Amino acid sequence: MAVWAIGDIQGCYASLRALLQKIEFNPQNDKLWLVGDLVNRGKESLETLEYLYDIRHSVEIVLGNHDIALIGTYYGIKKSNSTLDPILESPEAKKLIDWIKDQKFLHVDYELGYCMAHAGISPEFDLGMAIRYAAHLETELQSANAHIWLEKLLKKNTGRFDRKADIVDIDRYLMSSFTRMRFCFNDHRLDFDQKGPPSEMLTNKGMTPWFLSSYRKKIDLKIVFGHWSALGYYQDDNVLALDTGCIWKGKLTAARLDMPQPDIVQVECKNLLK
Repeated sequence: MAVWAIGDIQGCYASLRALLQKIEFNPQNDKLWLVGDLVNRGKESLETLEYLYDIRHSVEIVLGNHDIALIGTYYGIKKSNSTLDPILESPEAKKLIDWIKDQKFLHVDYELGYCMAHAGISPEFDLGMAIRYAAHLETELQSANAHIWLEKLLKKNTGRFDRKADIVDIDRYLMSSFTRMRFCFNDHRLDFDQKGPPSEMLTNKGMTPWFLSSYRKKIDLKIVFGHWSALGYYQDDNVLALDTGCIWKGKLTAARLDMPQPDIVQVECKNLLK
């Protein structure tokens, strides 16, 4: 059995199928880890969800900010767009949304030595904290009052972790850290605005990639994440970044995890943004 992790798809179904063909993926025997942002921007978001639903028993998914936005759009909290409309207008919309709501914010595999979250794991959290907080978000998103809870969270982001804060602000931080963070400040705040690559200018402003933060708690598992197309493919002893900007004239990337070192396979995007 092969285990492949794949970066942000964002509705690029043709690219996904080309990549799966290239790695000779067999859903009967192999496993896919998907870092989130399955939909939005790409014109084949519905086809992407339909295919992944069909092979759902062979897939591990963590939710990204665009997947959360899709759920929010389904509830009428956010405005739709031309790439999400086909999902919302599909006769299978409820089935697909319910399935997306059942996905994780954090996936952990001790045997492989990896865990996965869309944007990563906050420098404030050790693995036990991350597991506990991710489970809390999953419980809330799958509850009968998910639409009320989600509407509160999507009103703004919270960049500072404070255990004494209002529960809504704590949940905002948890959601934002798992799905939207890239940089953090020296005073432990997360930044959600800067989307570019790390640079000397940002370092001089006290902004550090979350995974290089001086105060980051040690996590023994390597963290697989996406969300950061400007960072691109990146690997060190602690993290493996797989968002290579398929929709932005980049590539869709897969990394085989069940090997001593990840085997990297890429395809050119077939569904470019104009």
